[in-house]
Amino acid sequence: MASHMENDSSAGFLHGFKSFATDAIHVGSEPEQWSSMAVVPPISLSTTFKQHSPGKHGGFEYSRSGNPTRNCLERAVAALDGAKYCLAVASGLAATLTITHLFKAGDGILSMNDVYGGTNRYFRKIAAEVGLDVSFADLTKLEVLKAALKPNTKMVWIETPTNPTMRVVDIQACADIVHEHNKDTIVVVDNTFMSAYFQRPLALGADICMYSATKYMNGHSDVVMGLISITRDDLYERLKFLQNALGAVPSPFDCYMCNRGLKTLHLRMKQHYKNALAVAQFLEADPRVDKVIFPGLPSHPQHELTKKQCTGCPGMITFYIKGKLEHATAFLSNLKLFALAESLGGYESLAEHPAIMTHASVCENERKELGISDTLVRLSVGLEDEEDIIADLEQALSAAHPKK
Repeated sequence: MASHMENDSSAGFLHGFKSFATDAIHVGSEPEQWSSMAVVPPISLSTTFKQHSPGKHGGFEYSRSGNPTRNCLERAVAALDGAKYCLAVASGLAATLTITHLFKAGDGILSMNDVYGGTNRYFRKIAAEVGLDVSFADLTKLEVLKAALKPNTKMVWIETPTNPTMRVVDIQACADIVHEHNKDTIVVVDNTFMSAYFQRPLALGADICMYSATKYMNGHSDVVMGLISITRDDLYERLKFLQNALGAVPSPFDCYMCNRGLKTLHLRMKQHYKNALAVAQFLEADPRVDKVIFPGLPSHPQHELTKKQCTGCPGMITFYIKGKLEHATAFLSNLKLFALAESLGGYESLAEHPAIMTHASVCENERKELGISDTLVRLSVGLEDEEDIIADLEQALSAAHPKK
């Protein structure tokens, strides 16, 4: 099958970040930091560290407070985000939890209305229950953002592209509006879908960039982890305290694995983009598909904005299959190369049904308002051969819509 990929898919996008691959491979992994001169950072499993004298140690005292292997990962991610600091935590939701602990009862949180189901659940059912004033709005519309800001708004939570409907939020414009409203209000961007390779929120005015590193940053579906990148010294000190005080830290082994995943991030994301663009073009041309939502397609309503703030697009595609729930179910049940599974961003292709799976915790009325319908399918396009990926989609579509 001929490639659906245009020769230069990066045309019109931001230029790639300077020395990204070099930083991913070398920052935090310098052999000189170890007496052994190991090229690959060792896994430091010790939970405690000998002190020279009471209160005087060599940089480490207890592994929750700091760990040599975790330091390597945090330094590498900070470099990739163009940040001064990074903090690794136990999961993406642990990152959300840690950041939200910056605030107290009565403080306002304004979140993008279309977000990961776990983020929605945490804000609605936990943060709101302990006295935080949580509200949601469509932050793709700047006038809606302005109207939604309150005197007590202390944090604005942006997810872009959104999960699962792939809406793109203008980070710079939102940050400018929020900081004009109150310079101390913290703008957080969930950068999970784009990864550090395609988007740098801190360079666009955000105060915090966070990830579920479980996804693209690790990229191998074998680590659950969260990452928080910051440049402001004051925010770092507060979040560093919370990382230790809350204790939601990752294991040294997971830090080693995620750091290992970073070394191929630039190669993986280029191939995810290449495969995803081919799949998006195939689906958009297929009469059994109602609509394809992929920011790399000119048909995406925020395609120009995506080109303005990103260097490319990840492997995430959402589409509406023609028909009803039974057609979506038949399509998903007949996939062979794609695994029917939650999560995303690994080397393998995955497919899921948001309304039943990842976003089941979002109330039905809200799902309807967001467009998370029974015919919505989310794909995480992996790194397999393009022809095989498209052949699998073709046969599954044929099973869902057999010729009469």
